[in-house]
Amino acid sequence: MTTTENTGTAPAAAASGAATAPLADARALALAHYAARGVLEHVLAGYGLTFQQHIALRAAVTADAPQSPDDLVAQVRGALKADPADIRATLDALVAGALLAVDGPHLRPTGAGRERVGAVTAATAPLSARVWAGIPTADLAAAGRVLATVTERADAELAALTARQAA
Repeated sequence: MTTTENTGTAPAAAASGAATAPLADARALALAHYAARGVLEHVLAGYGLTFQQHIALRAAVTADAPQSPDDLVAQVRGALKADPADIRATLDALVAGALLAVDGPHLRPTGAGRERVGAVTAATAPLSARVWAGIPTADLAAAGRVLATVTERADAELAALTARQAA
């Protein structure tokens, strides 16, 4: 994804010499994502999970109803844009590790799987609290709106690229 060029128009605060916040762009988003993901992956390693395994297991644990493998693949693919074959291998690893269990056409989290997600959540909670501490609610709301728009647009671009590739 590319960033837009700065047009050179500066807000009045910048013209007066006051400090201004950096503009959000694809690089800033990527740096924030990888910084936060690095923290999570460090925690996950202590619990023997990869990032993709955690996302898949969490999807199973937090689901309102039992999920089929196809349901979980779709959820993880929607979140990570990962290859379905890789996601199926991840689900197989979670079954082999006794964190998910096959129950007819469904994959259900085991007690160990639920405990693992709970332990990761407990371990990351204070880290997340420190990362997000002190950010004004209005800033979080603005960032949430921007990120929702960026996600929607990027998903649309990916869908268009995928459709062109398939044609």
